[in-house]
Order: sequence, then structure tokens, then C-alpha cells
Amino acid sequence: MERIEKLTAGMPIVWGGDRITRVSEDLAASFEPGDSLIVMQSDGGLLHVPASEQAIATTAVDAASAAFGQMSRISDDRISEFYEMFAATLADDDSFGPVAAANRSDVAKARSRGRSATRLILSENMRSDMIEGLRSWRDAPTGRGSVVETTQHDGWRVDQIRDGLGVVGFVFEGRPNVFADATGVLRSGNTVVFRIGSDALGTARAIVAHALRPALSLSGLPAGAAVLVDSASHAAAWAMFSDPRLALAVARGSGGATAQLGAVARQAGNSVSLHGTGGAWIVAGATADTQAFGAAVYHSLDRKVCNTLNTCCIVEERAGELVPEFLRALERAGERRGVQPKLHVLESSTGAVPKAWFARMVPIARADGDHREYQAESIAESRLGDEWEWEDSPEVTLVVVPSIDVAADLFNRYSPRFVTSLVSEDRAEHDRFFDLVDAPFVGNGFTRWVDGQYALDKPELGLSNWQHGRLFGRGGILSGDSVYTIRTRVIQENPEIGR
Repeated sequence: MERIEKLTAGMPIVWGGDRITRVSEDLAASFEPGDSLIVMQSDGGLLHVPASEQAIATTAVDAASAAFGQMSRISDDRISEFYEMFAATLADDDSFGPVAAANRSDVAKARSRGRSATRLILSENMRSDMIEGLRSWRDAPTGRGSVVETTQHDGWRVDQIRDGLGVVGFVFEGRPNVFADATGVLRSGNTVVFRIGSDALGTARAIVAHALRPALSLSGLPAGAAVLVDSASHAAAWAMFSDPRLALAVARGSGGATAQLGAVARQAGNSVSLHGTGGAWIVAGATADTQAFGAAVYHSLDRKVCNTLNTCCIVEERAGELVPEFLRALERAGERRGVQPKLHVLESSTGAVPKAWFARMVPIARADGDHREYQAESIAESRLGDEWEWEDSPEVTLVVVPSIDVAADLFNRYSPRFVTSLVSEDRAEHDRFFDLVDAPFVGNGFTRWVDGQYALDKPELGLSNWQHGRLFGRGGILSGDSVYTIRTRVIQENPEIGR
């Protein structure tokens, strides 16, 4: 079998069956013998995977694959012991010291490059959540070996039994707590190989060295049960997601990067679970309680994550009362963080907002420092799908709508179809809204409840939107105990049965 040893600038590469893209000068110059080229069939993109990055990913999947072969012989008690050991190590100040130091270094480096550090900081609250999450997996019942359903026949029966799915590949942004979340798949007998964003790689290495590996060793689990792809390069993630030995490829992070990773995995024939674009919507109906509405807005803007309020729709007949309440809640959310908030208003709704908001120049806290900006700006309807990735200054969109039906239509058309809430005192209106919106998560107040650990007492691997369609066979919260397969076993009691 011939292999590509070099690329030349302008070299044609076929993609999509009948289209051509061409090799750039930079790609041709950097490509060396042994490297790989992933041709994206979705857009013709050419992804260069150096041999060194391929080796890092392959070695990690090798270890996880070998470990999965051993997990069927590992008792549930030993898996529980692993979670306790991991949690106890993180709880011990001496063991955690190097992790905290590595995280401080990562945060400082990110800020020096003008990068956002809000999700990178391993705070005491995040540390506590990691410990709590690990201990919840320690205490969680295992589904391995449980009979999901039995079909009884005359002289024989068929049992459907839960079992481990395999190697789970996991790529996530720089939130260190996701380490604890990712190891949740071990509870169901799986193994995991993960890569973290370059901003948090130092923290990840410290967690592996001072907590994860010791926990695996002390509990007697195979070292490959949870493996870090130790690379800062995106190419290592592409290589990992291209490995056909993955049973499931999970990606969470920014929308564009997550979508690209999903496309890479699908091309390799791997099942995909993507957790990228977010942004929650709140709709205020005609019977909305003013105080409850303000509280919903305020409590949905404590920090920027995927379930933070991004777009607020207020029905026109209540705009005179509810828009001022919305603005007060937005200002309070800014005051809580010691900053000024930023407002975007649909062009047709600007009349509902005092002109002073559009004339006032204020400092808006961005990742690279404060920027003086108009506090409110108008946007076109086509931008209702924009997710505001704010650093410190709460940033939202306001829309005045004629009815909740119109709000639901805008949500279905422009949002990633993720999280929405209706604030209303009308029970029938809530039922109608639930039927109208195409979203996995629907509520009646603040939006930040959408979280596996907060809502279901289970650390999550990620939250799925419905941007690319509804999910098959499971809910929008991907958790460790939802990663499993079903095996079918027959018990024949009558040896004379035949067809």
C-alpha cells in the first residue's frame, strides 16, 4: 500500500465526492514522512496530524483499550475504592498543593496572552465540587450486569443485560473539574482517554501525577483506565477522535472547535456526543410575576457558562413594566461582579429601552481588559443566534415579542435549541410553551439549574443541545452511568427447542 510521503503546494485533494481543495504552501512545507492528513468531507478542510501527535494519541488509546479488556474482571468495590482514593487525594492539602500551584501558573499564562480565565480557575468551590462528584460516583449503584428486560418463552428466556460500552474519548475545554466528571464512565465499566485545552494542560498534568494515577494504583485498577493525551496540539485531539477503537467520542467546548471534532469522529465511524454551543433563553409571558421574572434574570447571570441567560424575550403587552425590571436585574448582576453589563437589543425592540443605554459609554470587562463601549447596541434578527462569550461583564440580548408563540418560534429558529424558561402564572401557557419549544431543557425560572450534578446529583460529561437534531435513546445530560451497551443472553431450559 502506497503512502503519502510529501505534499506539494497547489496539490489537488478530492473532498465531498466531486470537489477539490488544494494544499497550501504552509501545509506542504510542514508535512513530513509519517504524518497524516485528514480531509474533512464536510468542508474540504485539511487537518495536518504530525507523526509525533499521532503517536501520543495512539499510545493513550492503546492503554485505555487494553484496560477495558480488564475491567470486566474488576469488582465494583474496587471501582468505588478508586473514586474514594481520588477524592481523598484532592481533599488532602499536601497532595493538592502542586495542583493548585500548577493552576495558578496556567491562569497567569492565560491572562498574559489575553485569554479568558473564568473557567480555568480551580477555586475552592470547584475543588469541593470535584470531591463531591467523585464521592457521588463512589456511592452510585453500578448498572453493570443488571437485567434491563426479560422476555419469557416456553422453555427458554431472553435477558437484556447492561454492560460497559468501551473506550470513551473525551476532549474538553480548560475546566479542571471535568477530570472528575470524565472518570464517571468507569462506574459503568468503561475506560476513558481525554485531552484538555492547552490553557489548562499544566493543571491536568498535576492532577494526573498527584491524584489520578495514585488513585488508580492504590485501588488496583489498570493504569490505562483513565489516560491523559498529554499534548497541547489540536492535532492530538484529531488523531484521538479518528481512532476507530473509540466506543464514543465526547467533545465539549466552543461551538466551532466542537463541531470540527464531531465531524472528524463521524468520518472515522465513531459515535459522537457533542456539547458545544450554548446560551439560554428566558421568556416573560403576559401573566409573569414581576419579582419572579427579575429573580430569574438575576440568578441566570452569575457567571458565563453554557446555561447562562443569553436572550430574553418579553411580551409586548407587559414591556412597560417588565423591561425596567429586566434592566434592573441586569444591572444588579453587574454590580455583583463589580462591573458594567452589556446589552444587545433587537432593532425592532429598541424603543422599549431608555435612550440613555444606547448613548452611555462604559467599561466592559473583556478577557484582555476593559474596553469602553456603548452599553446598549441594536442588532439584526439574524444575530439572535449569537452566544455572548463574556468574561466578567454580563452580556445579553433583549427582544420584545407580540406573544410567547413568536418567542418560541424565534427560539426554534435562531437558538441552538438548548435551554429555555417561561416565567408565567398561567399553567396552561406553560404546557403550551413546553409543546412549542424544541429544547431538551425547559423550566419556569432561572436557567442555571441545567447541570447534571446540581439537578440530578450526578456529575455530567456534558449537556447536549438540539442544534443538530434530537438525541436517540437518551436525555440531554450525558453522565457516567448513561454510557453503556446492552448485551443479550439466552437461557435455554428445554434442550429440545428448535425452529
